[in-house]
Amino acid sequence: MKVNPQQLLDHGFIILLQVIPPDQLDALRASFEVLVDRQKSVWRRERKPEDPPGGTWETAAQPRVFFNEVVDETTADTVEFCLHENTLGVSQQLMRSSNAAVTLMALMCSPPRDHGPASWHRDVNPVAQAPLRGMQMDMLANAPGYVQWNIPLYDDSVFWVVPGSHSRPNTEEEHQHLLTNPQQPMPGGTPIELKAGDGIVYTHFLLHWGSNYSTKLRRTVHLGYRALGGPVFPVVNAHGWELEFTNSLPRRIRDRFREFARLYQEQCDVVESTLRAVLKGDRTAFMNGLETLHPGNEGRMVCVVFLSKWVDKLHTLKSRENANLSLEEQIKATGEHRIGFHAIKDFAQRFSEEEANQLRERFSILFEKIEAEIERCVVDRTSRVMRYRLTEMPAGFDVEDFIQSWK
Repeated sequence: MKVNPQQLLDHGFIILLQVIPPDQLDALRASFEVLVDRQKSVWRRERKPEDPPGGTWETAAQPRVFFNEVVDETTADTVEFCLHENTLGVSQQLMRSSNAAVTLMALMCSPPRDHGPASWHRDVNPVAQAPLRGMQMDMLANAPGYVQWNIPLYDDSVFWVVPGSHSRPNTEEEHQHLLTNPQQPMPGGTPIELKAGDGIVYTHFLLHWGSNYSTKLRRTVHLGYRALGGPVFPVVNAHGWELEFTNSLPRRIRDRFREFARLYQEQCDVVESTLRAVLKGDRTAFMNGLETLHPGNEGRMVCVVFLSKWVDKLHTLKSRENANLSLEEQIKATGEHRIGFHAIKDFAQRFSEEEANQLRERFSILFEKIEAEIERCVVDRTSRVMRYRLTEMPAGFDVEDFIQSWK
């Protein structure tokens, strides 16, 4: 399946027909239903005393089955579909990347009772990642480093988008709508009506909405892919799976995921060497590392901001006061999701506490500039909506200024 990457940059999404080949649809429906039943059993066992008998299945507005956690050889076609030319292959084209890897494998399901609409949102956190406008301009100048998919097994019109919103901050009208009427149709919003087997691939910068989580049968495959070898350093780096999940799967699948893991570790090696160049004050080595992580000439300062977030979490994990915290407390301290936390915790083993402190100092001017912008425009950083107000990169501070700040 061939696609035009410019279409994604222009609109923020592309609708594709028959992403699931028609002759595979019935088999995939059957396999995914097996996985749903397995996950229901897990949720029944893991429910809390105050939960209903079905646990999460009965309480969630949109139960999600992370199918890599319950797959086996009899249902391997669900994972194989994630490696198909219509999914992985298309994602790789859109990200203009020599390689791409699966980061997210989920099935979005209808709940056993009506929950109504969700809230409009973007799947980004500018405070934790980088200013929104910076990330958007990096994508438009180069390519997305991450894309998401919705691929329904049955006809689906739950998903809505605001076309073009991926390339700009929220308008004032949109901001007020998110604050006051987040569960209502938004001006400029449009429903995405998909037939079974069709799909929408989109950038997570796009404003989007789950319009109605009702009991109408819904089984929609939700996938994420990140670039490995594209022109930008992806904002989404961690993958939501451990390699062990492939142990019971056919060798061809195991080999692909081993390759994903290998490429990810190679990228971590480059991140480490780039940060060690900062420690040494070695401009040449730093620029070589930065250009490897972000080959695109434009937008490299966004990559530096992403690296600063790695440094901040690294510093948090290596600090003595956090060393004895529980797992949940450490996750909270870093502000990471569980998936991303394990990736950064593994990476943190590469550095000592002293090195983490030194890195934090070398990035201190950049931290101060971003923090000043957050203080200026984000009234409540716990609010998802208010975090979108962080739009602008530090003014008058580029890569060369960052290098000079080491002194």
